[in-house]
Amino acid sequence: MREGVALTAFTERGRALAERLADALGGSLRPEGQPLADWTAERFPTCEALIFVGAVGIAVRSIAPHIGSKASDPAVVCVDETRRWAIPILSGHLGGANALAHRIAALTGGEAVVTTATDLNGLFAVDLWAKRQGMAVINPERIKQVSAKILRGETAVIDCPYPLPCPAPELVQRGVPGDVLVSYRAAETSALQLAPRVLALGIGCKRGTGVQTLEAVFSRFCTERRILPEAIEQAASIDVKRDEAGLLAFCANHDWPLAFYSAEELRDIPGDYTASRFVENAVGVDNVCERAAVLCANGKLIEKKYARDGVTFALAERRAAFDWSWQDGETVCNRDRPRR
Repeated sequence: MREGVALTAFTERGRALAERLADALGGSLRPEGQPLADWTAERFPTCEALIFVGAVGIAVRSIAPHIGSKASDPAVVCVDETRRWAIPILSGHLGGANALAHRIAALTGGEAVVTTATDLNGLFAVDLWAKRQGMAVINPERIKQVSAKILRGETAVIDCPYPLPCPAPELVQRGVPGDVLVSYRAAETSALQLAPRVLALGIGCKRGTGVQTLEAVFSRFCTERRILPEAIEQAASIDVKRDEAGLLAFCANHDWPLAFYSAEELRDIPGDYTASRFVENAVGVDNVCERAAVLCANGKLIEKKYARDGVTFALAERRAAFDWSWQDGETVCNRDRPRR
């Protein structure tokens, strides 16, 4: 999980500005004496945003060895030391660099220099829409094919099974097949796929189950049931598993909030579940994974009990509705899944 904003500057005047921005944004400043290359290598994979106060060329050369994907790179913004320009140079939409540049410009009295085509033309940006709606971008290399279609003046079609208000933005409509597919199921498609974070994972496991076993079974479960792991926003189990080191490590690996419920709470969940007398005798309720998933999501069961190697998984989907909001906000994008 990325944390915070990191800033650096190359002159005394620039450092004074960087200190003021660090105070305003709650960021950290590169220690004097630390080599720029070391600072960039350390901060690029761990921070939400990097701000360079100084020449764009220095910033570009510093980050170039570390650039990976628009889905994972941090926001990078360059600010000139006279405070006139705030220039997003990496991860403008998904990372939030464009929004951060506007925020910096508001703080300095300068101007944000945004060059993203959809922003300049005031058109729907599918990657911004995904971010604002809490959807994960599965194949980010296909963002450009959707944006290019809209920029040509053609209509992009979005296949989304969830409620969306009318009307849709300009040059966007709902339909099947879509240029964009919103689904938590893995699909063989040429469309840009977005995974809505609407699923709760119910988990049961034998005492002492290791994290490696949980990861291996989870991988098989997702593959066999065609589930996109990015669509899972939270996990749940029974309270007697609170001290299971493997379970805790597994959920931490995926950055899922983990809820625990008592046997009584799980028994009270109405519905038809895969009952096990053995489980009931052991923990006081006939099923853990299905009931925990449904209770956590406050929704419907979509994948019944999957059992392998002493591990059980189930999935439930919470009720969800989305809207057409896509304009970026004033803060750096936080890639964490939305907390309910």
